[in-house]
Amino acid sequence: MTTSSPPQIFDRRVARKRRARSSAAFPAHDFLHRRIMEDVVDRLETVNRDFPQALFAGAGDLTSMLTPACGVGDVFHTDSAKGRLAGAVPSFVCEEEALPAAPQSLHLIVSILTLHGANDLVGALAQARAALKPDGLFLAAVFGEETLRVLRNAFYRAETELTGGVAPRFAPLAVIQDFGQALSRAGFALPVTDVDRVTVDYANPFSLLKDLRGMGETSALKDRAPSLKRSVLARAMELFAEAGGRERFEIVYLTGWVPHESQQKPLKPGSAKASLADAVRKNTG
Repeated sequence: MTTSSPPQIFDRRVARKRRARSSAAFPAHDFLHRRIMEDVVDRLETVNRDFPQALFAGAGDLTSMLTPACGVGDVFHTDSAKGRLAGAVPSFVCEEEALPAAPQSLHLIVSILTLHGANDLVGALAQARAALKPDGLFLAAVFGEETLRVLRNAFYRAETELTGGVAPRFAPLAVIQDFGQALSRAGFALPVTDVDRVTVDYANPFSLLKDLRGMGETSALKDRAPSLKRSVLARAMELFAEAGGRERFEIVYLTGWVPHESQQKPLKPGSAKASLADAVRKNTG
């Protein structure tokens, strides 16, 4: 039996370069990452347990925001670009799909805006599951399909008007249901997905492009489009401004637990102590 490899949508070498180039300017453009880290802290503070060994991917020095109430002990840091680790130790440079963790060695894995660029999302999630101990927690934030919808439309319209066609310049982003299914396929128990939609006003449309470069989130598609003409860029920025200069970032949170016998399980069919028919007869007799 043969299994097909997942499509290679992203050029990981280009993605690493984009991320590395963003390192120096990143602190000036990390508002989404900080927002996510604040949310992660809130979530961990509500979980009544400790995480002696934790791995944070894409967080860099934002792990300094963790509080004692989070219950996090030793923290390991990973990123595909050394500069984005911001000197955090201990740290490892690695891809999202190649975690440097031994099987069942961690109690917690947190990923901040890294997995939406993975070519094999289910494979990356399965690796995270394998690295976690039974009843270990996985928590990730990724960009969802509504992210940059206004900018995408502006570019599509501008390119169609001026060239008669549209080139692939934006990464495809999954819908929230796909993320939930990916968690289940990777073997996580109690999978949950929820969304935070962040709206940002840009008086200058080019500030949005600057933010994307500063985050390391410019296109890393494997099948790259031809160079963008200045006239198309100018028209796209004009259309973006005409649309109100307001952009949305859709942040999808993925939560899953490694299966453990202590976790709540659904009842087996037929295990209910009273049948629906009996209940109906009792209330109508």
